[in-house]
Amino acid sequence: MSNKPERKPEWLKIKLNTNESYTGLKSLMREKKLHTVCEEARCPNIHECWAERRTATFMILGDTCTRACRFCAVKTGLPTELDWAEPERVADSVATMNLKHVVITVVARDDLKDGGAGVLAETIRAIRRKSPFTSVEVLPSDMGGVLENLKIVMDAKPDILNHNIETVERLTPRVRARAKYQRSLEFLRRAKELQPQIPTKSSLMIGLGETKEEILATMDDLRANHVDIMTIGQYLQPTKKHIPVIKYYHPDEFKELKEIAMEKGFSHCESGPLVRSSYHADEQVNEATKHIQLQGDTELKNA
Repeated sequence: MSNKPERKPEWLKIKLNTNESYTGLKSLMREKKLHTVCEEARCPNIHECWAERRTATFMILGDTCTRACRFCAVKTGLPTELDWAEPERVADSVATMNLKHVVITVVARDDLKDGGAGVLAETIRAIRRKSPFTSVEVLPSDMGGVLENLKIVMDAKPDILNHNIETVERLTPRVRARAKYQRSLEFLRRAKELQPQIPTKSSLMIGLGETKEEILATMDDLRANHVDIMTIGQYLQPTKKHIPVIKYYHPDEFKELKEIAMEKGFSHCESGPLVRSSYHADEQVNEATKHIQLQGDTELKNA
């Protein structure tokens, strides 16, 4: 396979929309001194989500990550100290926006013994207090692969536990700093063991030089570790310093991958050129929960 990147195709053009919803949401984030992965990671869907769907993915524990993954635009460095008032500010913003579904992600905090699990769990609880009808999805790092850290988060009962595999096993050492493919799978499996009723989710970027066989093998690995929801999106190089795009997949190829994923048993798969981990996340929680309940009913009947 050639390592020469292709020219960006027409279907990756992004529609810009800076209406009142977009500007109002941006002002709210600055007023509350909050960060969003939408901005920090330069998500291509920010205008659709902020201006049309009025949804956002909050990024807590600061805006500085302790890892330097070669695909990610979030800045790397030495993070600031913990802000224990942040969970309440996030919860206040969720209530102000009257969100039905919220996604909370975290920068990797390898400098902390709990990997940031305590603040993430408190954010879930704060949202529950102030917006009891809002479903909460969390997207943590692997938190060092420490089971106790994961348990802190799962005990707070998020509605979805999302942890991204990001790329195929062969490319993981080159693409993901400090992360390990098998450790991510174990993280997802243990989350399901701790709280079987909570859907798990993972995301795969393609276009980094993986083969179709490797994509399908990753699907199998995720299903073998009881992952319910999968998202598949096109990797886009955020800056010239980041890893280059090797291939741009056609929308028809994404459609085929979605069909294969559903055949393999995922309760939901979002697959498309501009799909990101939190894309249309509000539509996924109900489908996954129904699927798990149905599985449970079937197992009871067969017992």
